Amino acid sequence: MTFPRNIPALVAAATLALAVLWQTAINSQNMNVALISAAGFPMTPTITKTLIPEGTLGRHQMKKMVPRYITIHSTQNYSKGADAAAHARLIQRGGLTSRHNSLGYLTWHFSVDEDSIHQSLPCTEQGQHADYDGPGNQSSIGIEMCENADNSREKTLEQTAKLTAWLMARYNIPINHVVPHQHWRRIRPTDQKDLGHKNCPHFLMDNGVPGAKWEAFLDRVRSYR
Repeated sequence: MTFPRNIPALVAAATLALAVLWQTAINSQNMNVALISAAGFPMTPTITKTLIPEGTLGRHQMKKMVPRYITIHSTQNYSKGADAAAHARLIQRGGLTSRHNSLGYLTWHFSVDEDSIHQSLPCTEQGQHADYDGPGNQSSIGIEMCENADNSREKTLEQTAKLTAWLMARYNIPINHVVPHQHWRRIRPTDQKDLGHKNCPHFLMDNGVPGAKWEAFLDRVRSYR
């Protein structure tokens, strides 16, 4: 049998071809891993920072917080134009005061409408949105859903669910720590009056308490995790 004189060249070419195929397979696996990883972590939502100025108005006291809960609210402000930007600007200029809480202002972290999210406080800073000096304010990120007449509630719910899923992933908050404002009992510190549990967000409560509507919202959140 006569062997081709260029066997070394053929072997080298075959070896190179195998190496290319092997690297392609590895790259393909890495790409799949990347896709799985991206799909497994919620996409970062588009957030407009409309922060209250440090050391003034609703941030004249700046208390640190490790977020362990997410509290969902609704504004119950049905005026036209009362969207996320309007609410963020309102608390940015100290437009919501309170003579009953220790801060003197109402503040929260995010305002959400059908197509925008505005952030008013860092997520590692306490707001005044849930229960005065109670655990709701001490440990939860507050999200207000807008209800203005020219806003879509359905789209706002979707935006809120996406934001909630992203915050859960970022701060390692479990789904059972995503709660309605109704979850927190309100004891007014100025006179110790028990104001009970607020029916909020009212359109996600069943007779003033979490039920099927709230569970449906949590299912939306789960769908984005």
